[in-house]
Amino acid sequence: MDGTVAMWAAALHFLAAGLVGGFCVLEWLWWRGELRVAGAAWTLAWSGIVGLGFAASGTLILTPVGPVRAGLMFVGALLGAGAVVVALPATRAYTSGPRVRWYVVAAGAVLTLRAALWFGTDLVVRDPPGSMMSGPGPLDGPLVVLAVAVVITYVAVAAGSARVSGIGLLLLASAALSVVTLVAGFLIEPGSQVSLLTALWPLPLGVGLELLALHRLRGTQRAARLEHLMRDATARISNAAWFLTDPEVLLVRARDESRVLLDDPSIEGSLRPLPRHRFVAELYSRDGRSVTTRERVFLMDLAFVVSAVAERQELASRLGRAAATDALTRLPNRHALDEQLRSILERADVERTRVGLVHCDVDGFKKANDRNGHAWGDAVLVQVADHLRSVVDGECIVARTGGDEFVVVVPRAGHDQSLVQLGRHIRDGLAGRGPAGRGPEQVAPVLNVGVASWTPGAPIDPDALLTNADTATREAQRTNAGVTLFDRALRTRVLTDARLLESLEQGVGLGEFASHFQPIVDARTLEVVELEALARWTHGGRTLLPGEWLLRAEQSGLIVPIGRALLESSRAGFDRFALPVAVNIAARQLAEPDFIEHLEQAWGDSDWDQLTVEVTESALFDDRADARAKLVELRARGVRISLDDFGTGYSSLSRLALLPVDVLKIDQSFVREIGTERGLAVLRAILALAEAHGLDVIAEGVERVSELTGLVELGVTRVQGNLLGRPSASLPVRFPQARPPATATERRKHGPTRTTTRSGESSGAPTGSTETVAVRPAASV
Repeated sequence: MDGTVAMWAAALHFLAAGLVGGFCVLEWLWWRGELRVAGAAWTLAWSGIVGLGFAASGTLILTPVGPVRAGLMFVGALLGAGAVVVALPATRAYTSGPRVRWYVVAAGAVLTLRAALWFGTDLVVRDPPGSMMSGPGPLDGPLVVLAVAVVITYVAVAAGSARVSGIGLLLLASAALSVVTLVAGFLIEPGSQVSLLTALWPLPLGVGLELLALHRLRGTQRAARLEHLMRDATARISNAAWFLTDPEVLLVRARDESRVLLDDPSIEGSLRPLPRHRFVAELYSRDGRSVTTRERVFLMDLAFVVSAVAERQELASRLGRAAATDALTRLPNRHALDEQLRSILERADVERTRVGLVHCDVDGFKKANDRNGHAWGDAVLVQVADHLRSVVDGECIVARTGGDEFVVVVPRAGHDQSLVQLGRHIRDGLAGRGPAGRGPEQVAPVLNVGVASWTPGAPIDPDALLTNADTATREAQRTNAGVTLFDRALRTRVLTDARLLESLEQGVGLGEFASHFQPIVDARTLEVVELEALARWTHGGRTLLPGEWLLRAEQSGLIVPIGRALLESSRAGFDRFALPVAVNIAARQLAEPDFIEHLEQAWGDSDWDQLTVEVTESALFDDRADARAKLVELRARGVRISLDDFGTGYSSLSRLALLPVDVLKIDQSFVREIGTERGLAVLRAILALAEAHGLDVIAEGVERVSELTGLVELGVTRVQGNLLGRPSASLPVRFPQARPPATATERRKHGPTRTTTRSGESSGAPTGSTETVAVRPAASV
């Protein structure tokens, strides 16, 4: 090869090496970047080997004869063999052709044989006589052609089973042209044509690789632009998800975005519900067009946003329903009722129609629920809710306002009597119907029903209407009426109670409650042996008896501070009069957790044996273990426990021995019946019961001499009543006239007894009584 041809040949080889090197840089960037192309690693390896082969060939052309040239020839042969072998997996990566293992083994075996025959034989490389340059041996060309034929065979098989793009065909054509040129250089006789072919064979392959690089570059730019457009579209759909509340609308927008970006009008979307309030959205090609991995990820991202919005809206809907719906009965709750009731009242004000409200609660529900279990209580509430749904029409609203309370709102209601009739229908329809599976000891629920109405022109106040109906319900429970209408009379009583409650609160704050003391006397000697502290309220210049305010104080809880004030006043009375004191304790006061601490603060830490605590039967017979425990503790300190108004409650004689009681107080209702056979029998039974249990007895409410005489004859030792002394803030003293008649023995001993009529008494029995009483000076106290 002359110098000019050699220079041009070397330049072409180096040019091809440079083109392939640039292509390798692009391949490396694709392989390392986020837009990875399948098979880029094999392409990079094959391109690198080809580039090194071009560089070795160019260097070989310029290298003079010698060992270096021989070594470069062998290196070039190895690089060529490597390019042939690596071309197989590179081709499979782009064409998804069949497995290349046996093709690689065949080509590798041929090229390995060529390498083995390189040294020590003239079959591959030979030194012609008289020439300073080595030439190809007789087997060099056939071995190279055979290895190339293996590659061409695989390419043909892979191309036949896959769809090859235009640039792929161009690259195959350029590669084939280079291979033909190279093989021709081995097959023809040495000469100028061989030198020309040896110099030009890399040119077609280099041009093809450069065109492939340009094609890849443009494809990468398009892919990057599409990637940014996909990101922008995903961001737009995500932003729209914050403002669109309908996931179907968002799905249509996502579908339109994907159609434009992917240039596929066949893309459709679907949204399906899944269990546990989940949703799945899908974007797909209706025509079954295949999509790339990145396009598939883009469609999945859009679908995920749509499904997330659907789940968010479903969650918001469920939370909204939960906020407005009772979880147990599935009825509207108090919050929803307030909104709906206000809306109904506003509409009724425009239509000039009446609105009725029926309020119900289950009588004794709390105690029954504690006794029968919460499962039973839940079943009762569900039963009541179902019953109310079945009774009222579709225009009415049924709601559960809390606990065992239910409300029925009746728009366009008729007159009050029709509402009362509806309340009776509701109550009677549930009578005798218990929850499913109840035992024989479980009583069927009974409703207390209150009815209230709103008339056009009245203030639109849902709370006031609910309060009126609730008040009527409590009145129905108090009077056992079943159904009560909130009318003018009940409104007046409610206002009176409200004023009374306000006055009670003021009285507690001003310290208007104090103790008045009534004597408890020995029935025979009429000597004052004890005092009972009775509550009195001095308000507005009047002294009010407990009958006027005690019930309201107990209902409101004000009895607790009132009771504390009476305890302090009772202690002051004990210190002043030096007589034992009995103090009434309300059940509400006894139920306070810190009752004993308050009693200690009021009475002090001494003289406990001079204190008697009077409690009613309801406070002890109501299965209140804590109340009995407190009384047991007080007895241990020396306090006497008195059971007040015995016989008027629901006493259980079998449990009387188990109660921490020292004294029975006979109610005045039994004392008044002492003149009858039935009343006398009851008193004898009570006295026998007290004697059997070792209890002292005090008869209260004694207002007639005949009552006192009868009690003495029955053996009662202590009595109290207005006949013997009225309650007073100062020291009470018995009336001197009030003495039981002397027995026959006493009359014989002391002589005739001077008698007088009741009209001659300064005070005592009611006016007009002609009973004979003994007159005796008052005993000193």
